[in-house]
Amino acid sequence: MNTSGDLCTYSFIGGIIKQLVVSHSLFNWIHLLLLESMNDMEHRKIIDGEGRRLNGEEDEEDEDEGNETGLDAWERAYADERSWESLQEDESGLLRPIDNKTIYHAQYRRRIRSLYSTTTTARIQKGLIRYLYIIVDLSRAASETDFKPSRMAVVAKHTEAFIREFFDQNPLSQIGLVTIKDGLAQCLTDLGGSPDSHVKALMGKLECCGDSSLQNALDLIHGYLNQIPTYGHREVLILYSALSTCDPGDIMETIQECKKSKIRCSIIGLSAEIFICRHLCQETGGSYSVALDEFHFKELLLEHAPPPPAIAEFAIANLIKMGFPQRAPEGVISICSCHKEAKVGGGYTCPRCKARVCELPTECCICGLTLVSSPHLARSYHHLFPIPPFDEVSLPLSNNPHQKSPTACFGCQESLLIPGNKPNLCVACPKCKQHFCLDCDIYIHESLHNCPGCESFRHSKIVSVTTEE
Repeated sequence: MNTSGDLCTYSFIGGIIKQLVVSHSLFNWIHLLLLESMNDMEHRKIIDGEGRRLNGEEDEEDEDEGNETGLDAWERAYADERSWESLQEDESGLLRPIDNKTIYHAQYRRRIRSLYSTTTTARIQKGLIRYLYIIVDLSRAASETDFKPSRMAVVAKHTEAFIREFFDQNPLSQIGLVTIKDGLAQCLTDLGGSPDSHVKALMGKLECCGDSSLQNALDLIHGYLNQIPTYGHREVLILYSALSTCDPGDIMETIQECKKSKIRCSIIGLSAEIFICRHLCQETGGSYSVALDEFHFKELLLEHAPPPPAIAEFAIANLIKMGFPQRAPEGVISICSCHKEAKVGGGYTCPRCKARVCELPTECCICGLTLVSSPHLARSYHHLFPIPPFDEVSLPLSNNPHQKSPTACFGCQESLLIPGNKPNLCVACPKCKQHFCLDCDIYIHESLHNCPGCESFRHSKIVSVTTEE
């Protein structure tokens, strides 16, 4: 019996079995690693918004119905999923750059039509001299990042644009700035007509801390606006970020005091709707709205640039004394009454007390006379006589040589045809029937406030009458 041979055979078979066991355990270990990596990839898909779960269950029913892609609201604002539909090709087959001018023009025309319909349905008196205080909430809620990069940055950016637009549409009005933080209200700038000074003061105080207090802000504003003459329209615009207000007393009494003083309070919220804000706007005759995103906030803010309808108690004709100062000669040294310092050249001289002021419009610090210029006064009347919205038309394609259609804009003389001599979208004045491009339409209604076609027709008619005489 060969015992040594059997032992060698057994040892050889045992080694093979041992290797098989080790290989099997190694295979199981690799298999477990693959399963863990697949689970990790599946988990990442869930985080990335693919909408799947590891256990295969359906999404929860309480999710937003509109969020089918699994993206947050701010992510959907930057996600352009079907951008290929906006691409267009020219005649040579090359891609044209995406132009959102037509979309912007459609939104602009809807806003113009709504404003024009409210002014023409009834005779509404509007205030030409407005005294507006902008209250900016700089509490800790303004540091939230649901508006990118933060609520404070978005508010500061669009407040600067609003201040310049406000003075462009209301040259006889004045603005003051107030901030809320640490439960206190602080006046940044007094009422004035210089947009640069307001913007500089606001940008230098952008710091968020503490709680917000509506009552303290309203008490401060009430003390300032209560001294305004009766012909001035008292308004407050609050840019509110917090979800609560920390007040030292009864805010309902403060609201009633603002109502008695005819102070119109309007609020634009950057969080959710708050009852006390709604109640304040309803009692004082203002408007309350909550911004959904940055673009919506910009639209809501610019809606407060045109003068609102006057309150019934203010709809009384008043005669106001105004002075039209002359510009001081260059190189003359004089003391500025508004800054209390000596300046060389420039400035304006009050026709009543001969004091010097730096900018117009303003109120003389010595005699209290309202100082304006004639262009400011003329620009204030376009709200009373607005230009009607132009009609959208398309140029007809006609081969008849006797029937000529305009091919150039009456305002800028640019061609109304796109490459290939194809008609493009344009507008026409309902009175003079002259055609304008989309850019001129915006410029006429927002800046010029006069139709060039109607003005040229009126001028030619006056010239013909004078030649006949």
